[in-house]
This record gives sequence, C-alpha cells and structure tokens, in this order.
Amino acid sequence: MATDPVCGMYVDEHTSSLTGERAGKKYYFCSTSCKIQFEKPERELRTLKTALLVSWPLTAIVAALTYLVSLSYGNYIMFVLASIVQFYSGLRFYAGTADAIKNRSSNMDTLIAIGTTAAWVYSSVVTFFPSVFPAKGVYFDTSTIIISLILTGTYMQRLAESKASTAISALISLQPKIAHVIRGKEIVDIQIEQIKVGYLLLVKPGEKIPTDSVVVEGVSSVDESMITGESMPVTKRAGDKVIGATINSTGALRVRVTKVGEDTALSQIIKIVQDAASSKVPIQKLADRISSYFVPIVVIVGVVSSVAWYLFGGVGANFAVLIFVSVLIIACPCALGIATPAALLVSSGVAAKNGILVKSGESLQMASRVDTIVLDKTGTLTKGRPEVTDIIPASGHTAKEVLRSAAVAEANSEHILGMAVIAKAKKNGVRFEFPKKFTYKQGSGVTAVYKGKKIFIGNRDLFAEEDRAFLEKPVQKLELEGKTTLIVGLNGKPIGIIALADVLKEDSKRAIDALRRSNKDVWLITGDNERVAAAISKKLGITNVMAGAKPQDKMRKITSLQKEGRIVAMVGDGVNDAPALTKADLGIAIGAGTEVAIQAGGIILIKNNVYDAFVALELGKRTMAKIKQNLFWAFGYNILLIPVAAGALIPIYTTSIYSVLPLLAAFAMAFSSVTVVSNSLLLNRFRV
Repeated sequence: MATDPVCGMYVDEHTSSLTGERAGKKYYFCSTSCKIQFEKPERELRTLKTALLVSWPLTAIVAALTYLVSLSYGNYIMFVLASIVQFYSGLRFYAGTADAIKNRSSNMDTLIAIGTTAAWVYSSVVTFFPSVFPAKGVYFDTSTIIISLILTGTYMQRLAESKASTAISALISLQPKIAHVIRGKEIVDIQIEQIKVGYLLLVKPGEKIPTDSVVVEGVSSVDESMITGESMPVTKRAGDKVIGATINSTGALRVRVTKVGEDTALSQIIKIVQDAASSKVPIQKLADRISSYFVPIVVIVGVVSSVAWYLFGGVGANFAVLIFVSVLIIACPCALGIATPAALLVSSGVAAKNGILVKSGESLQMASRVDTIVLDKTGTLTKGRPEVTDIIPASGHTAKEVLRSAAVAEANSEHILGMAVIAKAKKNGVRFEFPKKFTYKQGSGVTAVYKGKKIFIGNRDLFAEEDRAFLEKPVQKLELEGKTTLIVGLNGKPIGIIALADVLKEDSKRAIDALRRSNKDVWLITGDNERVAAAISKKLGITNVMAGAKPQDKMRKITSLQKEGRIVAMVGDGVNDAPALTKADLGIAIGAGTEVAIQAGGIILIKNNVYDAFVALELGKRTMAKIKQNLFWAFGYNILLIPVAAGALIPIYTTSIYSVLPLLAAFAMAFSSVTVVSNSLLLNRFRV
C-alpha cells in the first residue's frame, strides 16, 4: 500500500481517488486536507488560522457556561456556539472522515468526527428534547475543546513546516545573474539565461564563474569548496575545467562555455536535491496509526454494549442509545491533540538553549532512530579555512624570521593562504611592514622586495632544484599529513617551510568519541583528497572513510547505507552536501555553513559545534520517549472509562451512573491534558 506523504497513513492505491504528482512521482492521500497541505501549504495554513480564530473564543464561552456561569437558557447559547465550532472549525474532520470511508480506512479525523458528533448530537437532543434521555448533562464543552485543541496542534505543526524554506531556491540563488561575453574587441554584459555553449566569457577576480566552462587564457585560484568540498583553492590554467557558481579568487580568466542550463553541475545538484526530497519516505504518524485500529474497536464496543444491555440487561431503548453515545464520547481523547505538540514545544525550547534549531517534529523523530552518521570534513569537522600549523626554519634561521619574511611578502595578498600567514604573524605578535615591490606569480607564489632583499614564498617552482633539495623530505612528510606547504626564501635561497592545513574544530574529537560511545556507525565522506582525508580520520579515530567524493557520490553512498537497513544522518555545511543532506533520513546542517545546506537540513547546529549533532540525536531519543508516553496518557484515562460508559457499573449503581458521566468525561479530559503537559515539561531536565 502507498503512504500519505503528509500524515503517513496507509492508502490503497487501487481505491484512492486523491492523488497528486511532483517531480514525476505519483502520491496518494488519505484526505483532502492532506492533499491541500501537500500542494498548497500556504492556503492550508491560512484556513487553519481562521478556524482557530473562530473556535477558541467560542470554546472559552462554552467552557465558562459549563463550569462557571449557570443560566436557565445556557444550553441554548452553548448549542449555537458549539454548532459553529462543530461544523465550521471542525469541517475538516468530516471531510477527512468522508475521504477515509472512500479509501476504506479510518484515521484520526474519523475518531474526532465520531466522538465530537456524538457529543454534539446527544447534547442537542438533551437541550431541545430533555425527556428523551434520563440524564440531563450536556457535552458541548467536550466537543468544542477537542476540536480546538487538535486544530491548535495541527496549526503548530503546519507553522513549523512553513518556516522551513526550500533548499532549491537557495541553490538557484547561487548562480550569477550577469556574464561578460567577449565579442571581438568588445565585452558585452548579458543575462545568464542568454549564454550559449561556445561563448567566450571574461571572469574577473572575485566574481562567480557564470556556468560550466573550460579555461582558454589566464591563471587563477578558484574556490570550489561550495561544490566539491575541496578546502583549498584550486589553481586553474588553460585547458582546465571550471564549474559554474564557484568563485574566481585572484586572476582574470577567459573561459569557453561547455554547458548551460540543466546540464551544468549546479543544475544537476538542484535536480538531485529535488529527486531526493520527492523520494524520501515520510515518517509514520503514531497517533493516526493507533486511531486506525482504535476507531473500529470503539464503535464495535459501543454497538455491542448498547445492544447487549437492551436485549439482556433490561434497559430501555433510550438508555441503550445513551450507552452507545457515551462510549463514543468517552473514547475520544482530547489530549491526543496536544500529546505531540506539547513535547515538541518543550523540546524545541531545550534545543534552542543548546544552540540547536529543529525544523520539524519529523526531524526529532528520525533523530531518535539514527544508527549511522555521515560527516563532511570541510567546515564540519574542520574550521573550513587554512591555518598555519608548522614553521620549520632552515639551518641558521629562526621560525620568527621565516614567519616575518612570509608576512612581508604576503602583506598585499588576497589569497586565502596568504591571509592565513598574515593571521599567524599577527597572532604571534610578529611585526612586519609592506614591501616596496610585490609580484604575484600565478600558480607559483609571491615575490616581494623589502629593504633591498628579495623575498620568495610559494611552491618549489620558485627555487632552483639544488637550492630546495634539502627541504624535500620535510615537505613530503608534511604533505603526507595532508598539509599544504609554502617554501619561504631570501635572495633565491630557501630559509624555511610554512605548512598550512584546514585544522580540526576544538570539539570534533569529543563529538566523534561521543557518537561512537552511543553505538553510532561513523563515516567521513569528503571531497578532499585521500591524503587529507586519511590524516583527519587518523586524528579522530574514524575508520570508515571515503575521499574525493562528489555530491552524487555522497548521495549514492548514503543510499547504499540505507539499502543495508540503516537509518542515516548526514552532517554537512556546503552546497556539495545539499543532495546528501536531503537524501539522508536526517540532515543536520552546520549553522555557519551555506544557506543551501541550512535549508536542506532538518536540524541546524547554530553554534557551529559538531558535538551538538550528538546532542540533537540524544534529544530526539528523549523527545520521542516523551511523545509515546504522552500518547499513552492521552488514551489512558479514556480507555479506563470506556467500560464505565459501556455499562460495567450498572449492576452496582444502576443507570444513575449516566447522570455523572459528563463529569467523568470532563475528569478524563482534564487529567489526561494535565498529565501530558506535565510530562512534556520534564524535558526541561534534559542534559548530556
């Protein structure tokens, strides 16, 4: 059977007339409200808000007339007000019941409609024909409160869903709007949509590359981290491919367009996110699942008990009807409407205090089931920017001298590695001045003239082979550790090595240790090269490693793990992580990451601490335990009173028991609600 993508109810594909399509996939719905929520969530939210604005004020008046104010014509006022709540605010429950009947199933709408209608009909008969039933109490307050509470719970859920913007719009916004087209000796600016394959484009320093292309002329460093996950800028020369939406850092490039529109890497990522989102199996809603069994059982109990007492118990027809109605009213658990929202509300507050933003209850429910966690490297386990890790001076020189010379040479540089050198010098209190001359050699490094000395900083190409020979072993050792090396020289002679790396965040090791202690299978999947991945995984004690992974590779690996029966959480922060975040059973996005990752994730770690991923998973477990307890209490008092409504106490108290049944129903409603709220508040004690 198919599953409703909104509420999680099972739907028979052969009998259901409520269907919809998205991204080429057909969906089946148990009710019209679920179909509208899927197709037009904004309209559904407005309808719910209006229904609530009507129901709660009227419910408050009905409750006051029931418990606080006694009027001779009070029942007539309550009839009018309760009728508006029942058939205007509660109309969705009748529509849901009708759809459930068409689909030959039952859902929570069925339970609510039957219970509240029974209360309203019985109360209306007592109001206008008081001689029909011997008991005079009315249940108008019960029907209105049940409808208002459950609408409130639904509204809270829909509101949370509406605030979660789509990852797709964030991805599309990454594309530049304008491209500089070279036509002969002229440069013409055109809209990105007008670009065609074969166009020659100029990409200036600091600009985004308009679309997938190949470099024709120029040398520059390109930041591809948002697409590939590679933490260090990549040097691009003639013949190299460049990806649309990546950032050209230092030099001007002339590129020839190779792909446009849906064929580009970014468009493929957008498609992957769309496909992954549409293929995700929705979480089953426990309350609806219980209701699907509970409804027919309650109706059967009501019919059997009323018929049995009429045929064999010697009660009149009016009491037999009263027994049936009483069972339906008592069985309807009003606390069911707040069982889940109450726990989620408290849990969301606890999460916020811990620097965690939870987008939906489904995310918390899935967090409680995760057994495998996949982590990106750049910006997730590491800081996402290079830092100086080692300074190795040559014989006769000091580390301070090497750092000062490097800082002088890089003083004018806007390259990410140069800025890391400057940051290290400032942190160590090393004073330096701007050089008189500065030359940036694309793909090699920087040369500068300062106080008559020529300073070099860059790769091996800046130095003669015989001059750099003694540095080969330490350079190779550092590179095996996944570090980038810069050789610093004076007047053509190397004076030392500066190593840089995207260093681990302070809490990464603690996070991995905590996840492993909680029996999670931990994976590191990164776009970085094998050398860097191996170095990071060794420090963290991660044995499952996948390096050089493109966005599609990350998603395929997650799919593979899911096929093994695993519940997978993905933690990431970049555009390249968006497909994996969406495909995973639970996406956990680093708050300091890109907008795309944040929108694709179901849980956001605001403080940028990866340890909070462990906190979120533990909070999910605790929250789901509370929700299940709440659902038990929501049904508990009502189930205990069903035998009373069915006549279990008639042999002891005779039929006079039905004169106090409205009070017992109010008791069950009040105590189940108080228990649910109190139990939810215990989540404030959550600590890890």
